[in-house]
Amino acid sequence: MNAPDLPPAPDRVTPRRALISVSDKTGLIEAAKALSDKGVELVSTGGTKAAIAAAGIAVKDVSEITGFPEMMDGRVKTLHPKVHGGLLGVRDAPSHAAAMAEHGIGGIDILYVNLYPFEKTVAGGADFATALENIDIGGPAMIRSAAKNHAYVCVCTEPGDLAEVLASLESDGTTGLELRKTLAARAFARTAAYDAAISAWFARETEQAFPARKSIAGALVQAMRYGENPHQPAALYATGDQRPGVITARQLQGKPLSYNNIADTDAAVELVAEFGNDRPAVVIIKHANPCGVALGDSLEAAYKRALECDPVSAFGGIVAVNRKLDLKTAQAIAEIFTEVVVAPDADPDAIAVFEAKKNLRLLLTGALPDPYSTGEAFRSVAGGFLVQARDAARITAAELKIVTKRQPTPAEVEDMLFAFKVAKHVKSNAIVFAKDGQSAGIGAGQMNRRDSARIAALRAGEAADMARLPQSLAFGSACASDAFFPFPDGLIQAIEAGASAVIQPGGSLNDDKVIAAADERGITMAFTGVRVFRH
Repeated sequence: MNAPDLPPAPDRVTPRRALISVSDKTGLIEAAKALSDKGVELVSTGGTKAAIAAAGIAVKDVSEITGFPEMMDGRVKTLHPKVHGGLLGVRDAPSHAAAMAEHGIGGIDILYVNLYPFEKTVAGGADFATALENIDIGGPAMIRSAAKNHAYVCVCTEPGDLAEVLASLESDGTTGLELRKTLAARAFARTAAYDAAISAWFARETEQAFPARKSIAGALVQAMRYGENPHQPAALYATGDQRPGVITARQLQGKPLSYNNIADTDAAVELVAEFGNDRPAVVIIKHANPCGVALGDSLEAAYKRALECDPVSAFGGIVAVNRKLDLKTAQAIAEIFTEVVVAPDADPDAIAVFEAKKNLRLLLTGALPDPYSTGEAFRSVAGGFLVQARDAARITAAELKIVTKRQPTPAEVEDMLFAFKVAKHVKSNAIVFAKDGQSAGIGAGQMNRRDSARIAALRAGEAADMARLPQSLAFGSACASDAFFPFPDGLIQAIEAGASAVIQPGGSLNDDKVIAAADERGITMAFTGVRVFRH
């Protein structure tokens, strides 16, 4: 549609009428009184109008403007030409002004609408019918009308928006074009996010995993100094998903998290959640990869065992624990420089330990995320984005297929399952050595599996040297591979490093050769049938 020949937008507008219709009535009376005191006529609907009137503030019902009563259980009340004409009319365009005069349409200069709480209703587990009734129709229509005509209309969807309008009125009784334009941009973003939430819900309800169109909406949480590198601007947005993690966590101290801090902390929380609450568990992350993971009889013991795997990489890393942080563990963590510590909770004396560490951030999540829950993961690509289900793979002992002549001992089974859980969170190609609930060596992100095995073996040997142990941490360990061994060389590398058990998905054309190599060397090997790539 071609743009009509309309006059330029005025810089300043003096509002004379405001329409208010809000589901969240926080601050409503104060805002209504402030507008009324500035000589702005108030028009409202339903419960909003009743609340304003009960406070002794003059207010008209929207039915007095439209000449029609609210009907159909509130579904129809503002969908009327006298409302939308008042919002959309270009006051300085002669044809618009003539139409408004002919049909008795008065201008609406301020719109304050917040929408039916659809997102909150769905998050609360409402049934289909209840969720459907909480889809606002008139609200988004009015918001979009007002935002389109921001040349004359201030549109507010949050209490903070109206506070800015009131501040402008307090100054000189008018609103400025830049403010109106800013509010319009926010308003379109709000209706877009609202529609995104509705479309996502409807897709789930109709079991469309990948609908023809998909929208992602987020609310700004934090503007950052920069992204992965100083020349990249960055910000953090929340989608509204209440999965426990870095976004929902409460930060007790330290400067704001950086882009890289957030990515690494998210990786740490997701990995430590794999171990539930059965035993104390600690994860140390560096550059999105685990450099140490361990279980222990206490949280302090688990931390020291995790640190033993790769103390060099742990410097400046992220530490995640699976239970309430205690004093002794906090003291152990504080012995080296750590960027972030994240826990479900923390004792007061543990918190006090970190108060002297001004550059350390302490985050409390309140709970651990469910590693096996459904959800989506997104990744941007040029011209679009990829969507996949969250990796909720769970492998149990009963699901393992032992493909070698030698059967594993119960301890080897435990080590294999532990190693495979860790490998699930290591960048591909991933090789993990583990023994007795402790990572012994981790090789990540190499272009071939043999090199990952070499690096994991190197780490295991270096860790043993630093701890002055007589042999590599990988000796007698289980080795996990995130994908199959395409050739025996990677497997042989792991065995030569000391692994006595191997867990891998299987499925290579050379599985028979790999199994034969394992049998020749007397190790046990299990196939999971599940690949856990992480790119």
